[in-house]
Amino acid sequence: MSIPSGAPAVAPRVPEAVHRRRWAILGVLMFSLLIVVLDNSILNVAVKTIASPAPTGIGATQSELEWAINSYTLVFAGLLFTAGLLGDRIGRKKVLLAGILVFGIGSGLAALSTSPGELITWRALMGFGAAFVMPATLAVLMNVFERDEQPKAIGIWAGSVGLGIAIGPITGGVLLEHFWWGSIFLVNVPVVIVALIAMVLLVPDSRDPNPGRVDPLGVVLSIVGLVLLVYGIIRGGELASFADVTVLAPLIGGLLVLTGFVWHEKRSSHPSIDISYFRKPAFSAAVAAIALVFFALMGVTFFSAFYLQSVRGYSALESGLLILPLAVAQMLFAPRTRLVVDRFGARAVCTAGMLFVAAGLAAFALFDADTPLWVLCLVFFVQGTGMAHIMPPVTVAVMQALPRERAGSGSAINNTFRQVGGALGIAVLGSVLSTVYRSDMEGHLGGVPAGARDAAGESIEATLGVAEKLGPAGRPLIAAAHDAFIGAMHVTALGSAAVALVGAAVVAAFLPGRPPAATPEVSEERVLQS
Repeated sequence: MSIPSGAPAVAPRVPEAVHRRRWAILGVLMFSLLIVVLDNSILNVAVKTIASPAPTGIGATQSELEWAINSYTLVFAGLLFTAGLLGDRIGRKKVLLAGILVFGIGSGLAALSTSPGELITWRALMGFGAAFVMPATLAVLMNVFERDEQPKAIGIWAGSVGLGIAIGPITGGVLLEHFWWGSIFLVNVPVVIVALIAMVLLVPDSRDPNPGRVDPLGVVLSIVGLVLLVYGIIRGGELASFADVTVLAPLIGGLLVLTGFVWHEKRSSHPSIDISYFRKPAFSAAVAAIALVFFALMGVTFFSAFYLQSVRGYSALESGLLILPLAVAQMLFAPRTRLVVDRFGARAVCTAGMLFVAAGLAAFALFDADTPLWVLCLVFFVQGTGMAHIMPPVTVAVMQALPRERAGSGSAINNTFRQVGGALGIAVLGSVLSTVYRSDMEGHLGGVPAGARDAAGESIEATLGVAEKLGPAGRPLIAAAHDAFIGAMHVTALGSAAVALVGAAVVAAFLPGRPPAATPEVSEERVLQS
């Protein structure tokens, strides 16, 4: 990767003792990150079980299930930036240990929840812990690898994110087939204990040696602004409309607060983040690419779960297995992306990756209820390949634009844009899916009792639930629901692909091209010393 303009020409050397165990440290960081990413994807396959009455589940309503997911997202997104700043200031290892410990405690309590309210509360606590884990893993990585090895390490780190997203549904399906619903959370506890021991023994601490004065106003503005913005996005997805006052008020309020945050940071003598970095086209293009690709990908992940389970009739475990090609592609290509970037440049590689993602998303517009399985697997593999050639280069561009001592801030920016982009993708594309589906179903609900008609048109799951209660008379309703959902999925898929094409245009215009030949001075020094 080329070094962005303004980055320090020579980064501080990594201590030799740390350098020798860098790959073991990366393994611990990946393990910690995997826990957080995997658990969030596990919950998506357990919602039906949790909605069942006791003792199978806890009788959660649709709204309560959504908040069991969204409480995590809201706290996680709101605290990411602050968590990165704290890591730079008090030490990334301390923040990482505290975050994984809180996440483990929240997991244990969530597993023992006896009511939806308890589950929502403990999921929020898990989000609090996760907010301190994710940016810390990337910040530690930047401080244990020399600059020439950072692209390779980031590629492996990014591959672990894809692995977590894909194997989460598989793990959840296996646990739900053999144990009670709380096992999807309780399984985290022994894993967290192992991770804590490994961190204490292997991970070195690091922080900004000159953090400067605290910027309390900036911290508060960032938290309030992000929480309001993400809440508005989530609320818009729930209502399938962004015109409601309960959506517009937090959205506008969040944007105003974040505007105030930027204004304050530009004028502060001790800012939490140097806003001038966003004036660099390569840096801004990289964070925009992160947000856009997760906007498109999280949207399609949302509707593909319903397509596979509600339309095609696959179980949670089978649906998870079908998404494995996405993880395999990321694990194969993400660690090797740096080699392609060295040859062709970040601009060409990321543009091609975005086009791959767009093609994979557009392919969903051709799917029907009988599309062969091998086609599904191929499309997921194409999407994973595209992701593998986007995330490592843009993450490297963001992280190497900032000095190593500000790695926590850089990681927080990277993850905040990803989280907000993903939440916006689910909300906006989910709203499109819901609106088109409701419109298509309006003419097919004549035979449904008046009291159940409104509920039957809300979603494919609601329609199928009503059809099941109607018995043989509900069979035409099932066929109509499948047709309406596939039509809505086609529209949403094309919208997702259009967003990915916008991302391709952004990276093609602003990311750097092929880098000049590297001079591996640090690597040669290491060889001479060993």
